[in-house]
Amino acid sequence: MKKESELIDRAKAFVAAVTAGCPRETVEAFYAEDIMQEEFPNLLLPQGAVRDFINLRAAYDRSRHSISSQSHEVVNAIASGNTVVLETRWTATLAVGAGSHGKCDKMRARVAQVFEFRNGLIFRIRSYDCFDPW
Repeated sequence: MKKESELIDRAKAFVAAVTAGCPRETVEAFYAEDIMQEEFPNLLLPQGAVRDFINLRAAYDRSRHSISSQSHEVVNAIASGNTVVLETRWTATLAVGAGSHGKCDKMRARVAQVFEFRNGLIFRIRSYDCFDPW
C-alpha cells in the first residue's frame, strides 16, 4: 500500500489532470478497471449520478465541450489508509449555457471528493458538490 501522502499527491494529480482538460487517456490512467463514481444530488444533477468507467468517460468528454476553463483550489486534503478526501473551491467558465447561466458565465462550487485507492489506482469516487446560488 502506498503511503497516505503519496495517495494525497495522486488525488491532487488526478484533479489537476481533469481541471487542465488533459486527454482522456491521461485521466483514465488514474482509474482502476472497476472504477465507480457517485455524484450526490446538486443543482446540476438533482437526482445525483452513479457512473462506471464508460459513463465517466462520456461525462468527461461532455465537460470538455461545455466548460471553456476551470480551476480547483485545494483547501484541504486528508488521508486515512487507502482513502483521500479533498476539499476544493471550483470555478468554471462555461463554453455553453447551463440553466440560468449563459455562455462565458462563471459557476462556482465548494467540492468534497472522497477517493478510494487500490494499488495506487482510484476505484471509488464520491463527490459532494455545493454550488453557489444561481
